Amino acid sequence: MSTILIIEDEARIAGFIGKGLKAAGFTSHATASGAEGATLAVHGNFDLVILDVGLPDIDGFEVLERIRGQGVAVPVIMLTARSSVADRVAGLESGADDYMPKPFSFEELLARIRLRLRSEAQPAGQSATQLSHNGLVLDFRTRKAQVDGTWVDLSAREFTLAETFLRNPGQVLSREQLLSNVWGFDFDPGSNVVDVYVRYLRGKLGKDRFETVRGMGYRLV
Repeated sequence: MSTILIIEDEARIAGFIGKGLKAAGFTSHATASGAEGATLAVHGNFDLVILDVGLPDIDGFEVLERIRGQGVAVPVIMLTARSSVADRVAGLESGADDYMPKPFSFEELLARIRLRLRSEAQPAGQSATQLSHNGLVLDFRTRKAQVDGTWVDLSAREFTLAETFLRNPGQVLSREQLLSNVWGFDFDPGSNVVDVYVRYLRGKLGKDRFETVRGMGYRLV
């Protein structure tokens, strides 16, 4: 399981990212301090760093310089409200692997994280381009599903929702976890969109694969 360091001083955003990462099968640690984050990135055992630029002590560019200055090659995704071309170029030239402006969709952030961690994030026995469980296969190259040998087309949301289930087989996932993971930062907690899309998946991939756990959420059986 990959562990991700979140260096972000806005508690709401850091908590949202952490919750989404947990739902997606990652572990994470958050800090609001740039100096502490740089030390953790250098000496900790992290697989990826999500780094905000506007931090209260030292900015993200200096944090990145400290990390790279120690010869640490951990992947870094800069997540910031600074979205000018000059800032993006500065981040990438300082050694960032990716640069994503706020506001953001967690679905897109997760896709970028997995792009950097594709080999590490795959469960044991899986290929780098597929996930499988109990006769169900997701192929990342074609963005299609295979059910007992038959290929099935999925929409982008359906594919991401199915991927979330396949990365957490047997685990009960709450509607809130699925909303934040698939629909992003500005989701409506009162929406029934999760129930609608689980129904879509049941229709395409098999109604008995997705179990409703009353009062808790859904589980891939």
